[in-house]
Amino acid sequence: MTAIQPLYSIAGLLVGLLVGITGVGGGSLMTPLLILAFNFHPSVAVGTDLLYASVTKSVGSAVHGWSGSIDWRILGRLALGSTPAAIICLIILARMGHPSAEASSLIKSVLGVTLLFTAIAIFFRERLHHWAERRRIRRGRAIRNTGALTILLGAVLGVAVSLSSVGAGAIGATVLLMLYPSLSLHRIVGTDIAHAVPLTLIGGIGHWYLGTVDVSLLASLLAGSIPGIIIGSLLAPRVKEHWLRPVIAVTLALVGFTLLR
Repeated sequence: MTAIQPLYSIAGLLVGLLVGITGVGGGSLMTPLLILAFNFHPSVAVGTDLLYASVTKSVGSAVHGWSGSIDWRILGRLALGSTPAAIICLIILARMGHPSAEASSLIKSVLGVTLLFTAIAIFFRERLHHWAERRRIRRGRAIRNTGALTILLGAVLGVAVSLSSVGAGAIGATVLLMLYPSLSLHRIVGTDIAHAVPLTLIGGIGHWYLGTVDVSLLASLLAGSIPGIIIGSLLAPRVKEHWLRPVIAVTLALVGFTLLR
């Protein structure tokens, strides 16, 4: 029987609230919290968070799929790059003797770098959105070689997510916004969320096979985060999240630097 730990559920609730209000990816908040605040091994934090993300993002993906806001062509390109990249990373972790000191060092380094890029993406998201809108009005088409660049983006996300559980949200959506300025923000977000589901599931299953998923922790986080996301989504229209985003961005940057020290 899986025991629910109230402290972890409270952490899940708080992260869920922030995700619901700001739309910031839960992995960028949850994984460093598990490592730095609760002292979980980086491998366990990443593995558990990947399965946690696959469950929560499946709900969001179903909503976007029902509303028709997923571009399946772009999703296919992303998966073409991310799936093999994620599998290769999991094989490398297995050969490193996962979990091990070497794997821990690698995960913390990748997590630190990914958090820094996530902070940049969050901080400049509005400006990039306006830039893409102006570019769409002027040109109405994407830049050259978008297919190859989208596959490359998928590969980068496959590495980042499988090693850190971070990157599929803010970074993926931001780069897609630049690659496809003619695509609405709603479809970019829907496509990004839908792509994160198989990616996090593959990574989560791989970490489960490696023995780095804490089932009790997973259940505790879900018990808190699911109502947290619902409450946060309801509160979002009443909260001035444009003040909250810079605070989260600066916090993630500081955490990223801490992990890289």
